[in-house]
Amino acid sequence: MHKAENKNAPWLGGWVIGAAAGLVAFGVLVVVGKFDLFPAAALGGVVALIAGLILGMPWGAAAEEGPRPRVRKIVPSPAAVEPSAEPAAPVAEAVVTQPAAFVSAPVASPAPAAAPKAKAAPKPKAPAKPKAEAKPKAEPKAEPKPARIAGPARLRAPRKGKADDLKEIEGIGPAMEKLVNELGFYHFDQIAGWSEADVAVVDAEMKSFKGRITRDRWVAQAKIIATEGLEAFRERAKTNNY
Repeated sequence: MHKAENKNAPWLGGWVIGAAAGLVAFGVLVVVGKFDLFPAAALGGVVALIAGLILGMPWGAAAEEGPRPRVRKIVPSPAAVEPSAEPAAPVAEAVVTQPAAFVSAPVASPAPAAAPKAKAAPKPKAPAKPKAEAKPKAEPKAEPKPARIAGPARLRAPRKGKADDLKEIEGIGPAMEKLVNELGFYHFDQIAGWSEADVAVVDAEMKSFKGRITRDRWVAQAKIIATEGLEAFRERAKTNNY
């Protein structure tokens, strides 16, 4: 059985220490804190009570266990452990006798294997038919080139998108310049390269301005502009030096 014994007995010294702590608190509150006597005494009593409870009161009992009962071990007697002295009887070996019928019977020889059948000769393959020769493709017909207009070379548009000011040539005004551009002439070097045959071809297309190319000497003026420059031509144009 377990026997409980209270080891924390009340300690009178704890209450004495608590009372001293209360007096110290009372003195501090009165001297330092400037408290009145009654509030200081009340607070000192609280401090003394708390310190006395912590230091002087018992806080439990420890249970002391009694002596444990001894367990008696039971040891078996030697006679119960000793094995039996008599050995086990040996097992008789079984003798297997072969029957006479099995011994006297002759062993049959294996039958000869059948000869392999000869493979049939492969049939000759039919000769491959020659492929029909591919018909040559018809050559595409060349498109007929448009007939070149007789006369000097013409342009569909001015070079680099900018035409020369053909009105610099004496005898060519705005209406005449527009007509000449429509015929494919935009630059001074084109007019400068006209031959007499070219002049005749272009003159036939001048509508109501026929004869102006020769009369105003377009080709001579264009040659001066193309070879000497526009400034030199303007100086010569002041005296009609074509």
